[in-house]
Amino acid sequence: MFQIGKTIVSEDILEKDFLCNLSACKGACCLDGEAGAPLDKEETKMLAEIYPKVKHFLRKKGIETIEKLGTFVVNESSEFETPLIDGADCAYVIFDKNKIALCAIEEAYNQGEITWKKPVSCHLYPIRVKDYSEFAAVNYHKWGICDDACSLGKELQVPVYKFVKQALVRKFGQNWYDELEKVAQNHQK
Repeated sequence: MFQIGKTIVSEDILEKDFLCNLSACKGACCLDGEAGAPLDKEETKMLAEIYPKVKHFLRKKGIETIEKLGTFVVNESSEFETPLIDGADCAYVIFDKNKIALCAIEEAYNQGEITWKKPVSCHLYPIRVKDYSEFAAVNYHKWGICDDACSLGKELQVPVYKFVKQALVRKFGQNWYDELEKVAQNHQK
């Protein structure tokens, strides 16, 4: 572990390789699991704001779930997350013609209908950030459904921190990421 500003960062994000392989996993991270995507308070406001522009991208069951539960839910730990359809798929999941799970929010962003890409926790995956009062822990999350992403990342030599560069800059800023790259260069020596 090492520190950058007010973050404690796991060396795994430097040492592990990762590159999403949607053709292999079919977007399982948006379908499997026990909870929706973690959200911060500002993101809950954003979801309420963009929902009317995202709604026409959604599946019928996604719309029904959001209209029943809301654009976000509060879990047992009083944390915000995206709602799930019948405890499984994220309510914001859509499928392409190859039955690969995609994010309706990101699709609306890609088509220029909104300016917010998606929840930062989704954008950061496989990195998970846990905020504490004095610092944030930045960790690599190993999940079996991403074994193909790990294999592809290893084959193409893409470390986790490079795969999620855009998301890390979004979350922590360019200066933070520049410092991370310096740590990575020293770590490789």
